[in-house]
Amino acid sequence: MKEPRRNRILMLVENLPYPHDRRVRREANALVAAGYRVSVICQAQPSQPMREVVEGVRVYRYPAPPQAQGFAGYIWEYSYSMAAAFWLSLQVLLRDGFDVIHAHNPPDTFVFIAALYKLFGKHFVFDHHDLAPEMYYARFAKGGSRLVWRALVMLEWLSCRLADHIVATNESYKKMEMERDGVAEEKITVVRNWTDLHLRPRVEPDASLRAMGKTIIGYVGVMGFQDGVDYLLRALHHLVHGLGRTDFYCVIIGTGDAWPDLKKLARELALDDYVWFTGLISDEDVLRYLTTADICVDPDPSNPFNDRSTMIKMMEYMALGKPIVAFDLPEHRFTAQGAAIYSAPNNERAFARSLARLMDDPARRKLMGRLGRRRIEQRLTSHNSTTRLLQVYRTVLPELHGDGAMEIRINDQPPVQSLAAAPTPAPRTD
Repeated sequence: MKEPRRNRILMLVENLPYPHDRRVRREANALVAAGYRVSVICQAQPSQPMREVVEGVRVYRYPAPPQAQGFAGYIWEYSYSMAAAFWLSLQVLLRDGFDVIHAHNPPDTFVFIAALYKLFGKHFVFDHHDLAPEMYYARFAKGGSRLVWRALVMLEWLSCRLADHIVATNESYKKMEMERDGVAEEKITVVRNWTDLHLRPRVEPDASLRAMGKTIIGYVGVMGFQDGVDYLLRALHHLVHGLGRTDFYCVIIGTGDAWPDLKKLARELALDDYVWFTGLISDEDVLRYLTTADICVDPDPSNPFNDRSTMIKMMEYMALGKPIVAFDLPEHRFTAQGAAIYSAPNNERAFARSLARLMDDPARRKLMGRLGRRRIEQRLTSHNSTTRLLQVYRTVLPELHGDGAMEIRINDQPPVQSLAAAPTPAPRTD
């Protein structure tokens, strides 16, 4: 009897339900396209089934825990999620099987599930989305505990040291993994966030927003306490009450832990006539509203977490050819380059002035949009990132070498040979 190919991957996700986490979805789809069998365990939205197949990915869901409130709430959320994920992993093991645990943080506590399965010969890939210690201080700046910080550093260290391979989102994370966690460089592969240019449906701008006759400002993303939407709202308040601009309307897409507080802050700042919180909406609606936007914003403030992190929202804006206003952070500059105006970090008044200048300069908006789109097409391509992801699995599952290969085409890019025959990509600095 022929031994089955060891190409089965189990992804663990906690912070967003599948397929709403765009990075997880793109990685899973790329691996399925390359011939791997991918299962995902995640929490469920109320309307989602507990089991389904999404674009070839087998999805196992558990009921979402209550919205976390404070540090104790996060302890409960993560404890519940780890127990639920472990229980479902046993079901996946019996039904579909898996050879690799591919854990997307946060939280870093997935390492305990991976460690158990490593005892039985499973591999562990740690997909390092967020620097959890830095994110903790960003979220709990006024009440951070040094003890909690040390625990999070320990969990990150354990995840990195037990992983067979680490997927880092950028060079800043790679440097941290090498310096703080003591990981050898050859054990880390940078797979930058990317956007699927060729899979985007063509949509028309939203007629009701266009009929307003105002400059449409767009934001999309998870709204945690570290994501800076409060900075955006204070900047919009200054735009109205300090600069006298009422010729705009801001569409804020998404949800998150800070969402109720942000809606309350918007009312307190008298922004009800200028801001619309859409909540969680379909991908088609997200695309339609962002297509309508004249300017897109990334208000992530400067802190040790955001300064090192690459924001997917910026690449979404650039792919749509939208000019961006953002605070001047190192990874913002690397990602967007000439596609953004960079305001003094954490200065809401400077952010408002940048918005006003761009509102009055449609020619500059058009040029910035072209520059962003060109950078996505030429440098931050899905082909580069998916090739690197496949290289990770060539390293983690070397037993697939010599098994033959199939040629795939990802997003109408040049063909990529998968599994055993995938070529080693040339090293890049971006």
